[in-house]
Amino acid sequence: MMLWKEMPMEMGNGTTVQEFTLEGFPAIQHLGKVLFLVHLLAYLASITGNAVIVTITCADSRLQTPMYFFLSTFSFFECCFISAVIPKLLVIFLLGRQTISFLACFIQAFVFVYLGAAGFLLIAVMSVDRYMAICKPLHYPTIMNLKTCFLLVTACCVLAFTLITSLVVKVSQLSFCGPHVIPHFFCDLGALIHLSCSDTRSVEMLVFVLASLILLTSLIITVIAYSNIVVTIVRLPSAKERQKAFSTCSSHLIVLSMIYGSCVFIYVKPKQMNKLDSNREAALVNTVVTPLLNPVIYTLRNKQVHQALRETMCRMKISR
Repeated sequence: MMLWKEMPMEMGNGTTVQEFTLEGFPAIQHLGKVLFLVHLLAYLASITGNAVIVTITCADSRLQTPMYFFLSTFSFFECCFISAVIPKLLVIFLLGRQTISFLACFIQAFVFVYLGAAGFLLIAVMSVDRYMAICKPLHYPTIMNLKTCFLLVTACCVLAFTLITSLVVKVSQLSFCGPHVIPHFFCDLGALIHLSCSDTRSVEMLVFVLASLILLTSLIITVIAYSNIVVTIVRLPSAKERQKAFSTCSSHLIVLSMIYGSCVFIYVKPKQMNKLDSNREAALVNTVVTPLLNPVIYTLRNKQVHQALRETMCRMKISR
């Protein structure tokens, strides 16, 4: 962080750039108050839904299983992920383009990309967990114990931190000579690279390689896991069981396709300066839509969660 504070960014007139300007969505800024209300409600619903998952998982001993441990961790990541960018977006909708200091901009970029990377690694772990539970039920309790779950989550966090820290530091060391208007609603690394007056080819390639490594590795693991799950479901003797299992898997896959699709579109391309305008719309999918759907798709449709939620609410009423 001291590195970021001490780095000068010389403009053409010799002055130092202390801040960037987040442009937001200038084409629809006249609808700012309506968009503010819509996104505020979506943000509150996302935070509430994910916070409920974390709370009831900790409060109810029946939900303290590997699946719900991973889901509650993922929900915690989601709360932090959207809180890194949505509050600033709400201010932009309400008041127009906003300034952000150089240090705050790179802190936001780091938190956003780090939590996103850790989330994708965790999705791969969750997919393997479901594969083990459905396809290898006899070995599942032995392999997926609490210690293993904790180590897997820790590995996701450490690996993401190591990869993303090196990337963000590399981008922060670029020279920024102006303009300093970021054509986005948060400090996206692709947009920052586009603003640099340095030779960015090596940094762009690093972004492409890391994005490909994290996204495609996670995607491949997820596809293999769910493919095996589908094969196992097809072999179920009961038509009712097959229908129920396919319903759950299909809803999971819809959300996963939205998450992976939007991120592959944004980050897995060698030239980061292309299609920055379309990146804004794609980023809204990850920061607004999928965090809103995740609690509903993954957990709140589950009868076991419904029962735990009802019992928790009853206990709260009795305690009053």
